[in-house]
Amino acid sequence: VQLQASGGGLVQAGGSLRLSCAASGYTFSSAMGWFRQAPGKEREFVAAINWTGSLKQYADSVKGRFTISRDSGEKTVYLQMNSLKPEDTAVYYCAGGSSASDLERAYAYWGQGTQVTVSS
Repeated sequence: VQLQASGGGLVQAGGSLRLSCAASGYTFSSAMGWFRQAPGKEREFVAAINWTGSLKQYADSVKGRFTISRDSGEKTVYLQMNSLKPEDTAVYYCAGGSSASDLERAYAYWGQGTQVTVSS
C-alpha cells in the first residue's frame, strides 16, 4: 500500500495550490483525509472525504478556502487550496482509512507528506 502526495511548493499569500495523493496497492473504495503539521506543532486535521465523495468534512480554519475531491478512476484524491495564508504553511499528509473522520486513528495508511510554504 502506497500513498504518494505531491503538489506542494512555495506560494505567496492569497495564492493557490492543488495537492494530489495517488494510491497504489490499495482498495480505493475507502475514506481519504488530509492532515498537516506545522513546525513545532502537532499534526492537525484539514479535510476528509468518504468513498463515494458524497460526504466531506473540513477544519474550521480552511472552510470556504480548501476543497477536497477524489477521482476513483485515477485512485487520486485532491486538495484544492485557495486564498492561502502564511498560517497554512505546513507539511501536508494524505491518509486512507475506514471513515471520513477528523481523527488520525481512523486512518491506517499515510503518505510521506508534501511541504507547503506560504510567504507573506
